[in-house]
Amino acid sequence: MKLITAIIQEDKLDEVREALIAAEITRITVTRVDGHGKQEGTEIYRGLVVVPNLYPKVEIKIAVNEAFVDVTVDTILKAARHGENGKVGDGKIFIAPLEECIRISSGERGGEAI
Repeated sequence: MKLITAIIQEDKLDEVREALIAAEITRITVTRVDGHGKQEGTEIYRGLVVVPNLYPKVEIKIAVNEAFVDVTVDTILKAARHGENGKVGDGKIFIAPLEECIRISSGERGGEAI
C-alpha cells in the first residue's frame, strides 16, 4: 500500500478529480493549503507591489494498493499539468509507504480497507 500526496494548483482540482474518477480512483481527500516552491512572482496589494510568501494550492491524498500507484500518478501528472510541457508551480507528487489502513466502520485492515 502507498499514500500518494499531490500538491497542485487550485484551478486544476476539477480536472484532476474528473480524471481520477475516469481512471476508477474515487476515494480521495482534498485539503486547501498554502505553500511555496520554485514559483515566483509579485502581486498588487492595496496599490503596492509585494512578493507573496505563500501561494494557495490544493493537497490531494490518495491511499492505493500497489497495482494502482502508476495509474494514479500518471493520471495526476496529465491532468494537473498546465499545457503540454507544464509550468513552474504546477505542483509535486509524493509517494510514501503506507504501513496500515483500517476502516473504522467495519474494522477491515490492509488493502481491503482502502
